[in-house]
Amino acid sequence: MPLTFDFPLEQCKTYQGKNPRPADFDAYWDAALAEMRALDPQVKLEPAEFQAPGVECFHMTFSGVGGARVYAKLLRPAGAKAPHPALLMFHGYSGDSGDWHDKLGYVAQGYTVAAMDCRGQGGRSEDAGGVTGNTLHGHIIRGLDEALQGKPEQLLYRQIFLDTAQLAKIVMEMPDVDPARVGATGGSQGGALTVACMSLEPRIKRAAPVFPFLSDYLRVWEMDQAKDAYAELKDFFRHFDPRHEREQAVFTNLGYVDIQHLAARTKAEVLWFTGLMDTICPPSSQFAAYNKITSPKSMVIYPDFGHEGLPGSGDSIFQFMLGL
Repeated sequence: MPLTFDFPLEQCKTYQGKNPRPADFDAYWDAALAEMRALDPQVKLEPAEFQAPGVECFHMTFSGVGGARVYAKLLRPAGAKAPHPALLMFHGYSGDSGDWHDKLGYVAQGYTVAAMDCRGQGGRSEDAGGVTGNTLHGHIIRGLDEALQGKPEQLLYRQIFLDTAQLAKIVMEMPDVDPARVGATGGSQGGALTVACMSLEPRIKRAAPVFPFLSDYLRVWEMDQAKDAYAELKDFFRHFDPRHEREQAVFTNLGYVDIQHLAARTKAEVLWFTGLMDTICPPSSQFAAYNKITSPKSMVIYPDFGHEGLPGSGDSIFQFMLGL
């Protein structure tokens, strides 16, 4: 079925993206990872109020780059000693790690589960500025003005992407977790964070991103889709560059936190889900990242669906992750 507002599907399958890739992209992320690995994460676990038979539930916090305390729900099989698999979960833009109960199915299969709250969004993680709670609007462009002044390390999504890799490292180093059997999944922003995690932590074994956000910003802009989740792009130009005198530099600097440029790093087996009527995260922007993956991969396409629940996707992801 052809797309009604984007490239035809066959063109999407070969599309390589438009947003510029900064010349020092690899050095940028190598330095970022070195900064992350040099940190003492100071992991703390506190028993949660929610408990269930055969399960241990914890509030987990750790220190991320820039000093922010990052929160995640951690669930594991009670008394588990033999190395077992683990799953990392990432939420959508403005959301949080969700309820405890929807993670129990994986724990019942013998998995540790860690679900992270993004900095400054709907959960318990601190904002990069050191405050807790919601500082939601402007995350795509947070730090962009500093990036345009030669400090791209100030981009907020750099720190959030590193949080996903830090979470993976922490979980993989738990004595009861098998580091060779760790997966990651999430939808929308959570899909983007899944791609970031699997790309920055090459030990991730399987990954299931669902219609990921934060890919190919220039394509989104040229499609006039800088609204809804991408409205911040238009906000930045209106407030800080109304004549678009820095447009090329804006998109080049956004390239540092464009998941399409990270995707080629992954070694994970990838199961990707997309709806061809997605006007929030256009299919072509997703294919820009998917087409750069060189590890084993497959895409599940929903021709009539947009940025919404995709029937059967949760069941498919569960079955996929049981192969860890």
